[in-house]
Amino acid sequence: MKELHELELPETLYYTKEHEWATVKDDIVLIGITDYAQDQLGDIVFVEMPEVGDTFSAGEEFGTLESVKAVSELYMPVTGEIAAVNEDLDDTPELLNQAPYANWIIKVKLENAEELEELLNRNSYLEMIEGK
Repeated sequence: MKELHELELPETLYYTKEHEWATVKDDIVLIGITDYAQDQLGDIVFVEMPEVGDTFSAGEEFGTLESVKAVSELYMPVTGEIAAVNEDLDDTPELLNQAPYANWIIKVKLENAEELEELLNRNSYLEMIEGK
């Protein structure tokens, strides 16, 4: 496992307490898992994703990750409709271990931009995982 100072945590992303990241492009939010999450899970072997067109509220479970260590739920950072799922993860879920920020899991049509203000910035997320 990585030491905290070894984790990649880009300044430009939003983070959740459940270890998802989010970034906005126009009205589409790309969502994935953080470097911390993939490091804690170990080798990811399966990703369960929702269907395009499904809608979720912020905080709702939208899928799961299965690793050699555990099964972990994925939670929506924002409310919206699923615009796309990363089908590459069906055959190569390990992409989330190799490059967690280059490989998004879902794209969501953003319904309420104000929800982004409730997410963590890099410093707040780092403090949380440090236990401060």
